[in-house]
Amino acid sequence: MTTCLVCHSEAVDAFLDLNETALANKFLRPEEAGKGETAYPLRVGFCRDCNHVQLMERVPPQAMFDDYLYTSSMSDTLVAHLQGLAATVSTRFDLSADDLVVDVGCNDGTLLKGFQTHGATTLGVEPAANLAAMSRDAGVEIVNDYFGAKTAQNVLDTHGPAQAITLTNVFPHLPFLDDFMAGVKTLLADDGVLVLEAHYLQDLLAHRAFDTVYHEHVSYWALRPMIRLFERYDMEVIDVARLPIHHGQIRVFAQRKGIAKPAPAVAALVEEEIAAGLNRFETFAQFGDGVLDLKRDLWNLLDDLAADGQKIAAYGAPAKGSTLLSFFGIGPDTVPYIADKSPLKQGRVTPGTHIPVVSPARIQEDKPDYMLLLAWNFADEIMAQQADYRAAGGRFIIPVPEVRVV
Repeated sequence: MTTCLVCHSEAVDAFLDLNETALANKFLRPEEAGKGETAYPLRVGFCRDCNHVQLMERVPPQAMFDDYLYTSSMSDTLVAHLQGLAATVSTRFDLSADDLVVDVGCNDGTLLKGFQTHGATTLGVEPAANLAAMSRDAGVEIVNDYFGAKTAQNVLDTHGPAQAITLTNVFPHLPFLDDFMAGVKTLLADDGVLVLEAHYLQDLLAHRAFDTVYHEHVSYWALRPMIRLFERYDMEVIDVARLPIHHGQIRVFAQRKGIAKPAPAVAALVEEEIAAGLNRFETFAQFGDGVLDLKRDLWNLLDDLAADGQKIAAYGAPAKGSTLLSFFGIGPDTVPYIADKSPLKQGRVTPGTHIPVVSPARIQEDKPDYMLLLAWNFADEIMAQQADYRAAGGRFIIPVPEVRVV
């Protein structure tokens, strides 16, 4: 990438280099592991003009999203969250059966099923063929494509304008923001609303959540660059809220200019971002130093446990875990397997590091002394599910935002 995604400036400087890594969600079948994988540079940069944080290199979306192994319905926490979002949007904007809700990157249809319970007409746009099939099986109408100006025009011609366009954990994935925004401008009803959720840059820094960085996440959003992007398309942020899910997200409501007066929360968060130093390169350089501290601390703990004869495994195989394992250099010699609930990942091995992914039933069979919790953003949910393991003396290693044992 030679220019900033938001403002097209060339003044984008790298502050974090996580080396070349395999694609974080491309879990391999065991027979594929010995055939080699393509690795891509993983560097993060800061735009000195608009202050947008973004990857310095871009991987073609088709390499990551034509087939996808993450499903929203695997987490009870996330299902409840998405049901709450559907209720909030339906009530706040008084959606009815005559109103079309389009969810971009709808995954397995979890959010749209929530909107259906509130009576709205729904349509999902999902590029992954396997997830599009899952959504259809769940009774959600799907367009199996990437969203942009062309897709938006096709949807407008066949379904009419959208009263709400939603994106949850999708906005960071978009490498072609101008084409996406042109699509929004085409499809959104005159008084419609764009609702997006994305991991929030200020929380990412506070939690040292460097493992959120992988090739799918082209952007790491703060509110100020988002406002600048929307302004170029005659839209404005009318409200914003911070959310605790996924170690910290923001929920943003945007409409065409002049439809609604922005809530005080918008200006307040802009001021908070400046006070937190999100407009200064030095803030991000310090973040990079903190990542190296985490790497040292985790390896010191793992070495000590291994020297003491403790048996170590891992729990959770999210994409973020791939980044942590790769950059920290943790492989099957240290962590022989990862337990994960998703049947789509069980029987496969992690990208790059080739650690087998197994069913959580393995925990009761093997009884490891410690479990490295890679899905640490769902720590409460997972530890509740593994209450028997903990009652028997098993302990979890939380690697982020600081290494600790619970």
